[in-house]
Amino acid sequence: MNVLIPTAAASAGLMGGYKIARLTQVRALGGVALAAGGAAAFAGWQQNAGRARALGLTAVYLGAFGYSHALHKKIGPWPAVCTVTGATALASLAFGREQK
Repeated sequence: MNVLIPTAAASAGLMGGYKIARLTQVRALGGVALAAGGAAAFAGWQQNAGRARALGLTAVYLGAFGYSHALHKKIGPWPAVCTVTGATALASLAFGREQK
């Protein structure tokens, strides 16, 4: 699987989850999108790089979600979501495939 697919899934989960929660005012719906993006990304990372890296990148994904809540108080909600999404995407591109 191409490394861009799980990277896109993770990015869609973080950004889409926030957008859905904000538009609907139902945080649980955003959580569904976040979970779906994370699950799809995990599956791709596991296929590309193995279980250990997939677990590590999933921890980065969940940590980014958590950190966005603290970061938004300093720089605003969308800049926070974009920042953590970018960091997660970089981690995915760097570690989401088998290293040779």
